Amino acid sequence: MTNPCMMFLELLGMLIGMGGWFCSLAATIMPQWLSLSTELMGMESYEQGLWEACVIQEVAGTECRPYDTILGLEPRLMLARILMCVSDATCLLGLLLAIPAMSQINCFKSEEGWRTKRGLKIAAGVFLCIAGLFVLFPVSYVAHDIVIKFFDETVPHVVPRSEFGDALFIGWAAGLLDIVAAVLLFASCSDSRDSEPHLVHHCQRQEIRTIDGSRKRTEYV
Repeated sequence: MTNPCMMFLELLGMLIGMGGWFCSLAATIMPQWLSLSTELMGMESYEQGLWEACVIQEVAGTECRPYDTILGLEPRLMLARILMCVSDATCLLGLLLAIPAMSQINCFKSEEGWRTKRGLKIAAGVFLCIAGLFVLFPVSYVAHDIVIKFFDETVPHVVPRSEFGDALFIGWAAGLLDIVAAVLLFASCSDSRDSEPHLVHHCQRQEIRTIDGSRKRTEYV
């Protein structure tokens, strides 16, 4: 019989992993990686993302334009774009591997199949952990660069400075959710061996004779 604790860890890991993937995908698409506002033009602000830059005006609204060329993109944004795309694909692959490994899925019901499920869950956890690290690195790198430039004393105070955008916080949340999902899948594997159904039964027949040898009794163990 399947351990309910293991089933709970699997379902919770899948739900958290899906939440991490959606957050990572949202952070990849959102243009709010860097936010820039000036005191001289209080009615206008700028936002910069991995794929486009936006101008926000209180009167005209928001206007976004994609980058004209890849070669002119800042190195930090180029690195973040590559790692975020790799993270999205890696997280999706981990979730796809975790689906057939769940106890509720009626496949791999043999004893060898349960070992296969355990291996799939471990592989899914590894992919989710890698995806989480691939999200945290570019988000933290861009945030670190923003902090360094914000407190740069060589830049005059009248020059506008970039600040954290909403996509950075969503990216941090995505990385943490991916890692938590990986830990839950690893924890569900620790009890998989005890929960494996013993589908292969070995019957041993023992013949016991009485003292006089006239009767014979057969037992199955």
